[in-house]
Amino acid sequence: MLKQVLVYRRDLQMRKGKIAAQCAHAAISAMHKAKTNKVRTWLRSGQKKIVLSVADDVQLMRLYNELATAGLVPALITDAGHTEFNGVPTITCLGVGPVSDEQIDQFTRTGSVETKLA
Repeated sequence: MLKQVLVYRRDLQMRKGKIAAQCAHAAISAMHKAKTNKVRTWLRSGQKKIVLSVADDVQLMRLYNELATAGLVPALITDAGHTEFNGVPTITCLGVGPVSDEQIDQFTRTGSVETKLA
């Protein structure tokens, strides 16, 4: 089974709409980085997405580096700061996939990634 995983930072205390928008950016960016054959299969199979959270930028960057090292090609999202973050560009989330459950679960089923939406 293929899925896409989106991970946002809880420390930013983004509004739910902002989380949704940032995760949407991550979903589209990750899909464009994924292998074409996986995207086609994923699009036909329901486009499974999982939204998770991490405590802060340190955990997000750790996860990003682990995924990149494993060859999973994550997409890192930086908000421009126009509506939040006082005009300061801020890394908000990442997306990866579609990838197989087996490839991603080893990174996302840890204590540093939580399965809840704010």
